[in-house]
Amino acid sequence: MLTLPLEPTDDRADPIFKDAVGCATWLNQLQLTNLQQAHGRLLKELCELNRYPMRGQDRLDILELLQETAGFIQTDLAKKLVDKALPLNDAELLTFKSLLHLWQAMIAGYQRGLQSFISGEKQLAGHGALLCQRCLHFTGLEILEYLRTGYECPPGLWHQLHELYAYAEQQEFQHTETDAQSSCTASYIKTLLVCYADPAQLTRWQLQQIDIWLSLWSNTFTIANHYATSVNDAPPLAIDLSGSQGLQSTTEISSHASMRYLPMVPLSKLLRVKIILLQQGQTPLQIGLGNQSDRHACLELLSLVHQNCCEKKHLRACVRRPANLPTAVFGEPARIFQTNLFGADTQPTASKPENWQMKDESIMGACLIRTDADGAKLKRWQLIALRTAHHAALAATVWIRVMQDGRLQTGVRYFPGRPEPIRIRAVNQSIPAEYAFLLPALPALKTPASLILPRNWFEAGRVIVLMHQDGRILQATLGFSVEQGFNFERVSFTLKN
Repeated sequence: MLTLPLEPTDDRADPIFKDAVGCATWLNQLQLTNLQQAHGRLLKELCELNRYPMRGQDRLDILELLQETAGFIQTDLAKKLVDKALPLNDAELLTFKSLLHLWQAMIAGYQRGLQSFISGEKQLAGHGALLCQRCLHFTGLEILEYLRTGYECPPGLWHQLHELYAYAEQQEFQHTETDAQSSCTASYIKTLLVCYADPAQLTRWQLQQIDIWLSLWSNTFTIANHYATSVNDAPPLAIDLSGSQGLQSTTEISSHASMRYLPMVPLSKLLRVKIILLQQGQTPLQIGLGNQSDRHACLELLSLVHQNCCEKKHLRACVRRPANLPTAVFGEPARIFQTNLFGADTQPTASKPENWQMKDESIMGACLIRTDADGAKLKRWQLIALRTAHHAALAATVWIRVMQDGRLQTGVRYFPGRPEPIRIRAVNQSIPAEYAFLLPALPALKTPASLILPRNWFEAGRVIVLMHQDGRILQATLGFSVEQGFNFERVSFTLKN
């Protein structure tokens, strides 16, 4: 049974436009040069419109005019939150809440229209699929806003999304095309897949590309009541229409009447074909990926989507074992260096580490939850060090999430080997000595020794001095950059004779 959580309308409401003509006139006069002001005006009028009692057809006509402008303003405003450290500060949090409020206002508007359809308004008789699809679309955008900003999505939003799709199934218009290449099923699948691709780990460009590609592809995928598996095929994913989560592995959930399944073989085949064509030298435009000149970036993103969505978990990463270990975390390279975390003979810093709890761990990394009420901000690919009762490790944050209770959660990837804190100095250059970490060679993994340097310090071919804690002083030549993070860069080097 579809429930629409709507407040009663109010005869005292007085929106500035009450029909499509008035809305079009208002939009033509809306100044978009001041983004914050335009956003505030649009949100105010949408909220007033949602309170105003009117025919469902008139409401639908107005919302259809507003949605393009709303999407444009939201996209531009969301740029203010790109790659921000978490948790957000007060000003950033205000922007985030403004984005959520506008998506909620769009959802409420279309829900009012859907309510009029359910009540039997004759003018809306042929628009049930469109209204439901729009509700699914904007609910999906709100869910994605949470995930890409790094905040845990409220379970109620997922429940709302599933309930809307269940209603579309009940009315048997889930496959009805509402506009070009769109339907309730296509919108639902696109949201499910974008969220399952782990948006917290993706850049803004990657998210935009996945959204564009899935908009083109999602109408070719299906949702089934049953599933079958084959040894070499991509495993299907499960959806619980009565639940409050997105896609899940079929091994994590038991089958019941409200279960639906998304076969992943079609997506896996599509992605693998495009990967092969790119590897053979075709351009993204030639294979239907849009006018993108960066073939390597597209190839990397397609491979990442296939890994996240289509590969079995044991193929994607080392198996993680549950853990419940108190963990000390040092979030700044200078603080890491100044401690005796790795057994170096250095003076301990007066700064104290933050208290975290290790949730699970593998040989490659771990999942941590901060137990302190307050703490420093974290960014993706930030160098940190952690210490438990059993070991210490240098790591980089892969993803970060603010949980519903406000605590910070992060997944980290360990750097291989036991790092050695050292000092480095450029030869024949008046650059002060800096902290660094020497990662040992690991012959078993065919991994040569490398250095972790402060970000923007690396210069290929630069001759440097390595100053070890035991007094040894060696010279080395920097080679190439292996990887870059927010506050570090891992590089190769060659010792000089």
